[in-house]
Amino acid sequence: MELKLPPALLFLLFGFAMYILATFLPFGFFDFFGRLLLFKIMLVFGVLVGLLSLFQFYRAKTTVDPTKPSKASNLVVNGIFKFSRNPMYLSMLLVLLALGLVLGNAFNSLIAAAFVGYMNRFQIIPEERILLNKFGRTYKEYCTLTRRWF
Repeated sequence: MELKLPPALLFLLFGFAMYILATFLPFGFFDFFGRLLLFKIMLVFGVLVGLLSLFQFYRAKTTVDPTKPSKASNLVVNGIFKFSRNPMYLSMLLVLLALGLVLGNAFNSLIAAAFVGYMNRFQIIPEERILLNKFGRTYKEYCTLTRRWF
């Protein structure tokens, strides 16, 4: 199961699960002043983080295919990657959290947490193993200096 499903597909599946939960669960709705403003801010921030990280990968001329990390030609450790080793996945999480806000169901936070758990186990840890084999000490040092998510 490791590295088999593209993270973009998983993101869509988890987002769909959030929609289904909010639509059919008869309780858990929440609202607060500024909820929609916070939704917009998180959505914009999530999209911006994703676009910046994609731009850095393209600029470094390395693969953006998360199912084949062994094809990585360069280790990107600057820019947004100074703050997160996985800003693309962080971007997806931020958009899922924004979706949870707009849907207004508290239980959607559990689905977002499940996304993090799934991504850690089946995507990030296998990627890290491959990148450590490929880039060695440089990647290990990067991992000690930069957090996995944020």
